[in-house]
Amino acid sequence: MKNKKFLILYLFVVLHIPAVLHAQNNIGLPVLFNDGWLFHSGDIVNRSNSGDFDLLWKETQLPHDWSIEASFSSEWASATGFLPGGIGWYKKSFTANKSWSSKQVYIYFDGVYKNSEVWINGHYLGKRPNGFVPFQYEISPYLNYKASNTITVKVDHSKFADSRWYTGSGIYRNVYLIVKSQVHVGLWDVAFTTPGVSADKSSIKVKVSVTNNKSSVQNINVKFNLIDSAGKIVATAQKPVAVKKGENAITFNSQVTSPQLWRIERPYLYQLQVQVSQNGKLIDQVNQQTGVRSIRFDKDNGFFLNGKSTKIKGVCIHDDAGALGVAVPEEVWIRRLNILKEAGVNALRLSHNPHADYMYKLADEMGFLVMDEAFDEWEIGKNKWVKGWNVGTPSKDGYHEYFKEWADRDLRDMVLRGRNHPSIIMWSIGNEIDYPNDPYSDKVLNTGTNPQIYGKGYLPDHPAAEGLTVIAKQLVKTVKAVDETRPVTAALAGVVMSNEVGYPETLDIVGYNYQEYRYPADHKKYPNRVIYGSENSMRKQAWDAVDSSAYISAQFLWTGIDYMGEAGKWPMRSNGAGLLDLAGFKKPQYYYRQSLWSDKPMTYLVCREIAAKTDSGAPRRVMSQPSWNWRQSSKIRVECYTNCQEAELFLNGQSLGRKVKNEAKGQVPSWDVDYQSGGLLVKGYNKGIEVSSYVLKTTGESTQISVVADKTTFKSQTKGLCQLEIQITDAQGNTVYTADNEIQLELSGPAKLLGLESGSLSSHESYQANKRNALHGRMLAYIQTTGDAGLVTIRIGAKSLKQASVQLTVQ
Repeated sequence: MKNKKFLILYLFVVLHIPAVLHAQNNIGLPVLFNDGWLFHSGDIVNRSNSGDFDLLWKETQLPHDWSIEASFSSEWASATGFLPGGIGWYKKSFTANKSWSSKQVYIYFDGVYKNSEVWINGHYLGKRPNGFVPFQYEISPYLNYKASNTITVKVDHSKFADSRWYTGSGIYRNVYLIVKSQVHVGLWDVAFTTPGVSADKSSIKVKVSVTNNKSSVQNINVKFNLIDSAGKIVATAQKPVAVKKGENAITFNSQVTSPQLWRIERPYLYQLQVQVSQNGKLIDQVNQQTGVRSIRFDKDNGFFLNGKSTKIKGVCIHDDAGALGVAVPEEVWIRRLNILKEAGVNALRLSHNPHADYMYKLADEMGFLVMDEAFDEWEIGKNKWVKGWNVGTPSKDGYHEYFKEWADRDLRDMVLRGRNHPSIIMWSIGNEIDYPNDPYSDKVLNTGTNPQIYGKGYLPDHPAAEGLTVIAKQLVKTVKAVDETRPVTAALAGVVMSNEVGYPETLDIVGYNYQEYRYPADHKKYPNRVIYGSENSMRKQAWDAVDSSAYISAQFLWTGIDYMGEAGKWPMRSNGAGLLDLAGFKKPQYYYRQSLWSDKPMTYLVCREIAAKTDSGAPRRVMSQPSWNWRQSSKIRVECYTNCQEAELFLNGQSLGRKVKNEAKGQVPSWDVDYQSGGLLVKGYNKGIEVSSYVLKTTGESTQISVVADKTTFKSQTKGLCQLEIQITDAQGNTVYTADNEIQLELSGPAKLLGLESGSLSSHESYQANKRNALHGRMLAYIQTTGDAGLVTIRIGAKSLKQASVQLTVQ
C-alpha cells in the first residue's frame, strides 16, 4: 500500500509539474528528483538492474550521507572524522510521461561522494570518480513507456581515509530530472559577461550554445532577455538561426543603461532568460540569476569591485554541518552565512572543492565574494592522517588516483557551472599542492624560514617541485579556455619552494597560506606579482599585514566554522578552528573578529582567572570565556572586544574605569577585577557618546529550558526546515555557560528530527538519537517537515529542568 501511495504521488508530480511549468513559460527547467529513493548499505554483485531484492533496501530521502549515520570509532581515520566510508547502492523507480518520447531527458546529480556509477533500466550511463563536481546523464534512449523505470546508483567510498577532512558518503546533494526539446540549450551552455561596466552603462555579452539532436537542419529563433527585479526587460536581442546537428554557437552583444551594480552591500541581481522558439512556439528556456559588476586585482593597490578599492575579509569553509554530515539543507547555510555577514565577513573560500549549487546562489544573493577551488591534491597523494594530525603513518589514498584522467574535465565543469555567478571572483586550481615534502621537495628547503614543512629540509626521494609548474600551466589553460574574465589562482603553502620553480608565474594572482612575513620581501622581489592571503590565522598580526598594506587585498581565515575531520588524536573527531562552532553558535573569537571587521558598533566581554592553578599548585592555563561565575575573591582578567573608540566597565553598577581601545594592548581593553557575584556591564563610546553595551551576569542553578525557532509556519507539499536554538537557563532566563545536561526531544505531527548538534568536537553520541548533552548550555535541533499539512508539536526536556515546547504549523 505504501508503494502504491508513492506511485500515485509520483505520477502527480511527473505528469502535472511539467504542464504547470509550460503554462508559466518555464520549459526545460530542472525538477527536484529527491523523493522515493531506496538505499542499500554494502555492495551488491551484478545487481545494476535492481532485480527482485527489495528486502535489502530501506526508504531514503535525498540528500543522504550514510557516514554520519554510523558510530564514531577509533578504527577509522582522524582525517575523515573517525567515521566509516564503505559502499552503498541507491535506486529509484518512476513512470515516464509519454510526452517525453520526443524529448531529451536527463538526470542531474549535484554531488555524489564518490566513484559513482549510474544505470537506467540496466543500461550503464557512466562513472564519475570526483565526489564534489556535478554531472548529468541522458536517459531518454533507455526509458520504458509501458512499464516502470529504475535508476540505480553505486557509490564506492571504501577507501575511507581518502581526504584531509570529512567528506561524507552517498548522494549527498540534490538530484534533478530535466526534460528538454531535441533542440535546446544544454547544461551550462549560456555564458554571460560584462566587458565594460560603469555607472552610466554596461556592455554585456551573451554566448549561447544550442544543441540540435535532430538529423536535419532546424530553423529556430534564439532570444535573450535581461530582466530587473521589478520584472522590466532592460536588455534584449534575438536572432533567427539555422542550426545543424550538434552544437551551434550564437553570440549577442548589447548594453544596459544606468545598470544596478552587484555590490557586497547591495547585491543586485538580474534574471537572464534565454528562449528558443520554433514556428512561433517556445520549445526551450533557460533562466539564471546573474549580476553586473567589474573586478580588478592590482599588484600595488589590491582589489577593486566596480572600481572601488575593497579589502576582502574572507573565511574558509568546508561542506559539512555537524549532525547533518554533508547532506545539508540550504536553510542551514542561510543561517550560518547571515551570522558570518554580521561579523563583517564579505568573502568565502570554498575549501577545497566545488560546493553545492545553492552555495553560489546564496553568495550571489547575500553579497559574498567567492574563491572557488577545484583540488587539494594533483597527481601525487598527500598525507591523510589516520591516528591524529601528524601522528603515525598517513594514508595516501585520494583524488590523485584519478587526476590524470579526470582533472581537466572536473576543472572545466567547475568553471562552466559557476561562470555566470557574479559572486565568484577567482578560480583556484589547488590548495597547498606545494606543501613542502607533502609530497614535493626542493633543495631550497635546506635554507631559510619555512613555517609549513613536513619532515626536515630537502627530501631527495620525494618528487621534484618542478613538476608543479608543468601541471599548473595545463590547469590554467583549461580554465582560460572556458573563462578569461576572472584570475586563476592557487593557495601556496611553500612559497619559498615554489619561487624556485616558477609555479607562481603560471598564476594571475598568488595566494599565500600563513606566510604574511613574506609579503614585503616578495612584493619587492617580484614587483609584477599580485599577492593576497589565501589562508590565514586568527592572530591580529595576520590582519594587520592586510590592513596596513595597500598591495595586499585579502585575508581568508582558517576557518569560518568548525568542521568534522582533520582532527587530533581520538577522542577528538572534529576541528575547532572556526569562528562558529558545529552548531553555528558564535564562539568568543567570532566577537573578536567582529571587532576588527564590522562597522556596526559592538562590545563583548570574556573573562579568565589570573594565576589559576591546578590542585597540585602548578600553573593552569585558562581560556577566556563569556562567564561571570568564579570563585569568590579570585582575581579575574576581563577583556572587552569592541570596535568602539572607548569602553567603560561596570561591576554591580560601579564604574571600574573607561579605557581607550587604541591605547590597549592588542587594542583589547582589559581590567583586572576582584570577583564579586552579580553582573558586569560594558559600554562602548564613539566621540563620547554611548553607542553599544553588553551585559554578563552571574548565573544561578540550571532550572529550565528555553527555545527559539527560526521559523514556525510552513507550506505543505514541500519540505521545510526549522532550526531550534535550545538553551539551558537559570530562573531569570540567563544561559548557564557550564550546563551540559542531556536534552531529549519528542516530536509529533508531520515532521521529523534530522539531528541534534551541541558543537562538541569530541562527543561520540549518536547523531541519530533524539537526545544529546548540551555544550555551554546550548544545542541546535534540525526539524524537517514532511510536506503533509498539520500541526507539529516539539517537546524539549531534561532531568530536573522545566521543559519547553514549540508548535509548528504546516498549512
